[in-house]
Amino acid sequence: MPGYLDDLFSLDGRTALVTGGSSGIGYAIAEALGRAGARVVIAARRPALLATAVENLRSHGVQATAVSADLGRRADVTRLCEQATAPYGEIDILVNDAANNIRRPMADLTDDDYEQTIAVNLTAPYLLGRHHGPRMAARGWGRIINIGSQQSISAFGDSGVYGVSKAAIAGLSRSQAEAWSSRGVTSNTIIPGFVLTPLTEPAQAVPGRVEALAARSMTGRNGLPADFAGLAVLLASPAGAYITGQAICADGGFSVH
Repeated sequence: MPGYLDDLFSLDGRTALVTGGSSGIGYAIAEALGRAGARVVIAARRPALLATAVENLRSHGVQATAVSADLGRRADVTRLCEQATAPYGEIDILVNDAANNIRRPMADLTDDDYEQTIAVNLTAPYLLGRHHGPRMAARGWGRIINIGSQQSISAFGDSGVYGVSKAAIAGLSRSQAEAWSSRGVTSNTIIPGFVLTPLTEPAQAVPGRVEALAARSMTGRNGLPADFAGLAVLLASPAGAYITGQAICADGGFSVH
């Protein structure tokens, strides 16, 4: 049994780049990929949080390093494309998790809100995919995992430009799948429900909000970062070779009703 499961899910010899990998869902996925055998490069803005995350990853036996980058800045994205390959070589698994979430009523959003959100949530994943995707295809193997949102499939709670960006990220996965799946590169979107992470802390601070959202889920609870570990390993592993272009809800049934 262990040998069979290793053949299905092992990531030995692979290298993963996880944006937003210093906390929340990004960190949980980075740890899962690393414990499945991948070498991991995490990227985020804050050096101190990155250092702590790398230390935690290494405590689990993961080969890990970090690159500090603000994905809202085009120059930083370009630099990340270059620096991510320095420690372990070309990227085999790209996880686009980094995002911002400016949640104001649509009419109150500023031009800067729009530009920041699209830059981080859509343009950076597009540019990272444009850089690494063709290189994966040339080697005949690759995995791209884009992290979406309930707003990828429906309006929810002042979706605003955040909703626009997350709807577009599902389209990006489909376009990447169309471009490169015939050459061994899959691309998929993971759609979480309401997850208790630093990104959702403003919503968590609203009295009664956490309880109401948990009640809406069929499981009766909100999501945790660890809930995405298994799905990420599946999509990144040999077991996921025939899954591409999909938007997969891991939301406790939140989106079903």
